[in-house]
Amino acid sequence: MEHQDISPAILYWGTPVVLISSNNPDGTTNIGPMSSAFWLGHGGVLGLDASSQTTQNILRTKQCVLNLASDNMADAINALAGTTGTDPVPEGKRPRGYRFVKDKFGIAGLTPRPSKNVACPGIKECPVIMEAELVTSHKMFGGRPAEGLILLVEVRILRVSIHENLRMEGHRNRVDADKWKPMIMMFCDLYGLKQGKIEHSNLADIEEEMYRPLSDLSGKVKDVHGDDEDDVVKDDAAEHVIGLVASNNQ
Repeated sequence: MEHQDISPAILYWGTPVVLISSNNPDGTTNIGPMSSAFWLGHGGVLGLDASSQTTQNILRTKQCVLNLASDNMADAINALAGTTGTDPVPEGKRPRGYRFVKDKFGIAGLTPRPSKNVACPGIKECPVIMEAELVTSHKMFGGRPAEGLILLVEVRILRVSIHENLRMEGHRNRVDADKWKPMIMMFCDLYGLKQGKIEHSNLADIEEEMYRPLSDLSGKVKDVHGDDEDDVVKDDAAEHVIGLVASNNQ
């Protein structure tokens, strides 16, 4: 098959749909749908419109909750699409038909779930909920006219909660990937993983706990209610991970 040069307006090759919940200045909760996100260890990177209410809330409060949508949540995602928590609607969003909506939970038929380590709630219907705190932000498109219109926001994941049916049998901290069906945004449309696993990966043979030290979750985390959590994990696999990272860098 020969390749042909093209110039797509967008490069959405396929990433999970994330509903970011954050607190507005008046104490209400905003929900912002997005899909420009990825994770390394227990750190996440989010690509966000600098003018959005979600972005402004994160920069102000230093907190958010990342709620991953499953492939059966299209109605909720479409109800939130084209809405903004910013009033008046930002100039850049008006031509695309965005409208201001105050009650995001109500319009999408979603339910708030109290968080433990951040002030803003998660979303009960989402199978995966990750409470997070801001690490840093960076302007994208440096040196070009669009510089600063999009921010790369780095967050640290403080707490991960999943629907109980997603937990791998016999493991306290592993997700059964065969049961997790994320919603995928691909070229502005919604897809799922109906086909399932296409082939076994050799990387899956590596013991997952060997990556544990990279998560930086071995210490206690202070929750918003003033209670210290018990240690979640131990670093007894650290020496193995050091060797693993060194070999991958060769």
